Amino acid sequence: MHTLSETVPPDQFRDIIQSQWQKKISEYQAQLGEGSLRSRLQKLVALRYSEGFMSEVHGAPAEVQREGGRESFVVAEYNCAIAQVAESFPTVCGHELELFTSLFPDCTVERTHWMIKGKNYCGYLIQAKV
Repeated sequence: MHTLSETVPPDQFRDIIQSQWQKKISEYQAQLGEGSLRSRLQKLVALRYSEGFMSEVHGAPAEVQREGGRESFVVAEYNCAIAQVAESFPTVCGHELELFTSLFPDCTVERTHWMIKGKNYCGYLIQAKV
């Protein structure tokens, strides 16, 4: 990836990535459709898995469920299909968070774990809005 970081100006790279993520958001939205939060998350995890991500969804820890009193899940991704790009361009991880936020506008989305910061997976807490 050093070649990419050495040959593509940062602004141009950002624009290319932004365009790709917007396309990905549209594709995912069409495939997720409507339904319960759990159902949409399960579809998302299946889509991500088909793209090479080792993803899973599970209920948020009990203390999180009790605190907010709203439906809460954690999406965990145990590998990163874009890890080499993220090493050279960490801002790409912001697009990942934006992806989840855009797909679930009826929820709050928070990154709880981040591989680039030394965690063993990237994790996202997704909670239904009240």
